[in-house]
Amino acid sequence: FAMPPSQIDALFYRWVTGAGEQEAAASTGRLVLEELGRLIESPSSGASLVPRVPAVIPQLLRSLRDASITSGDLARQLSQDVVLVAEVIREVNSPLYRPTVPVRNLEGAVMLLGENGLRMLLARVSFRPIISMQSGHYARMVAPQVWSQAEKCALAASLLSTRMGVNPFEAYLAGLMQNVGLIVAFRLIDHISPDQSLPYSAEFCTRLFSEARTLSSRIASLWDFPPAVAAAIEESGQPGATGLAQALAYGDQVAKLRMMVDAGRLEPAVADAMGPAARDVFDKIKNEDD
Repeated sequence: FAMPPSQIDALFYRWVTGAGEQEAAASTGRLVLEELGRLIESPSSGASLVPRVPAVIPQLLRSLRDASITSGDLARQLSQDVVLVAEVIREVNSPLYRPTVPVRNLEGAVMLLGENGLRMLLARVSFRPIISMQSGHYARMVAPQVWSQAEKCALAASLLSTRMGVNPFEAYLAGLMQNVGLIVAFRLIDHISPDQSLPYSAEFCTRLFSEARTLSSRIASLWDFPPAVAAAIEESGQPGATGLAQALAYGDQVAKLRMMVDAGRLEPAVADAMGPAARDVFDKIKNEDD
C-alpha cells in the first residue's frame, strides 16, 4: 500500500466524521481512550452499548462446524423469512456472482451461492442492525459508512483468505465484527463530548482504532464467536499475525481505500501501489452502481 494502515485509519476517521473545524480538547481524547480501556477490561459493558448479535449467528457458527448441514437445510430456514429470501435473490444477481441469466427463485439462488455464500449472506443480514441502529449525533452520522465498510471489509477478507489458506467464512465474520468496537467508541464520544467537538490528532486516531479492535475482539468472545475470529481481530495489523488476521488487516485497508476513492476523497491512483491480489479485490468490491 502507498500509505501505512494508521494513515488510512486516520483518513477514514476524518472522512466519516466530517472533520469539522472545531477540534476537541486533548482531555476529551484521553477520556474516550480511558473509557475504551475500561470497557476492554469489562467487555460486557461495551457489548451493552450495541444490540446483541441475533441468535442466527451462533446457529451459523454451529452449522459451519456440522458437516451434515446442507444447502437444502439452509434454504428451508431461509424460506421462512421473506426478507432473507429477497436478500438472497438480490445477492445472486449482483455483479459479484454475474449469473448468465437472472436468478428468480430461491432454489436457483441457493445453488449459485453455495453453503458458504449462504452463511455469509445470513451473517451480513444479521449484523446490519448491530451497527446501523444507533443513537447519538456521531454514532448515527458514521453508522452508514461504518456498516458499508464492514460489508466491504468482510468480502475483501474472505476473498483474500482463499489465497492464504484460511477459512473464508471466519474471515468474513471477522470483517463484519471488527467495527463493533468502533461504534461503541462513537457512542462514548457522543457521551463525553456533548459540544460535538472531536479529537483529530494522529496519535488519537491510531489508539482509537487499535483499542476499538481490541474491544471488538473481546465482545466477539463474549458472543461465543470462534476463538480464531476473536484472535484475528485483536492481532490484525500486528507483526507475526496469523493468516486469518493478515487477511482481515489487508481486507480492512482495501475496503477503506475503496470507499474513499469511490467518494472522491482519494485519487484512484492509490490502487497502483497495491499488489496483484489486493488490487484484484479492490476492483471486485467497487460499488455496484458505479
